[in-house]
Amino acid sequence: MNRQLTGLLGASVLAAGLAAPAAAEDIELTMYYPIAVGGPLTEVVDGMIAGFEEENPDITVNAIYAGNYDDTRVRAISALESGEPAQLSVMFSIDVYELLEQDLIVPFDDLVETEEEKEWLDSFYPALMSNGTVDDKVWGVPFQRSTIVLYYNKDMFEEAGLDPEDPPETWDEMVEAGKALRGDDRWGVMVPSTGYPYWMFQAFAIQNGIELMNENGTEVYFDSPEAIEALAYWRDLSAEHDVMPGGTIEWGTLRQAFLEGQTGMMWHTTGNLTAVRNEADFDFGVAMLPANERQGSPTGGGNFYVFKDSTEEEQRASMELIKYMTAPERAAEWSIETGYVGISPAAYETEALQDYVDDFPQALVARDQLEVAVAELSTYETGRVREALNNAVQSVLTGSAEPEEALSQAQSKADRLLRAYR
Repeated sequence: MNRQLTGLLGASVLAAGLAAPAAAEDIELTMYYPIAVGGPLTEVVDGMIAGFEEENPDITVNAIYAGNYDDTRVRAISALESGEPAQLSVMFSIDVYELLEQDLIVPFDDLVETEEEKEWLDSFYPALMSNGTVDDKVWGVPFQRSTIVLYYNKDMFEEAGLDPEDPPETWDEMVEAGKALRGDDRWGVMVPSTGYPYWMFQAFAIQNGIELMNENGTEVYFDSPEAIEALAYWRDLSAEHDVMPGGTIEWGTLRQAFLEGQTGMMWHTTGNLTAVRNEADFDFGVAMLPANERQGSPTGGGNFYVFKDSTEEEQRASMELIKYMTAPERAAEWSIETGYVGISPAAYETEALQDYVDDFPQALVARDQLEVAVAELSTYETGRVREALNNAVQSVLTGSAEPEEALSQAQSKADRLLRAYR
């Protein structure tokens, strides 16, 4: 919106002794958003916002990049608490319970007004809607969503005598491939254990046949035998099999370690796919995560939320922006620029994404994995419950605790936190 032009027009009207007209109907939105993967992605968001403003000249959007997911949650909530403008935000899909506890958001069910908008709300992949749906109401709409995938260096596979078109499909096969890839200065596999260790652990647990929480966000199963066995397997990739470095592995630097050939395989978000593609000087493959009892990965990433403390007109404008940003063409663009999953089947029917996956079929792996994906760990008191699990995972990986001991402590803390919600 050209504010200078608006100001000149307003001054002219007042000078003519007339009442101020429609300029008062213009709406200004402030939207916070995170970026937790590689690439110049703020420019992509800026381009989308410019396109929206061109189609909606009565709405101005201040899109504020706020850091990672935790930074964004803190900044958006701080803005609301201090009375600064904030009408919507992209935040962790698992932030929904915290936002509900603080009575900060409105359900999209209350915002949709037409049959077309109801169809829009039903247009996303069901696996991506799980985290945003509580008590049969939709509180978060998918934007930058992911699953964890297995990246592997095909050149190293060939060098090690492995079939580059046959990545490991089971835990045992991943260990065997890791041993074949292992060298004096090279690891077989790396799984990040900082940043979001609970997320990676949840993948191991799912593959071992256990989901870590109930669908109401009121119970967790950290100390189940399947979860304990899953954490022991993760630890033993280093402690017993020597295919992974001991201690913790940094989320933020693992992509670069893979690109530099420090490991033949890595687990990471599909949101890094485009950055890996742009920077790898070797042939690489992408596969679903290996199974033990079953295949599986938690979904991950961010949803759109609309804040309660905004006017009806601002909420309508927020809806228009969210519909624009999640339309098939923008979902396809965002998926191509990042590697995140196209959030709706319609995104994969666009010419742009069809052409892209024809040339780069690795981009379909995360979408196909949605068939076996489950909701990301999310509960009431989610930050403190997640912290308890993160501490347990890292204490085991650094050798300061045994899996059963650490997960029992995490379970006890989670039980205390969640007791009031049962």
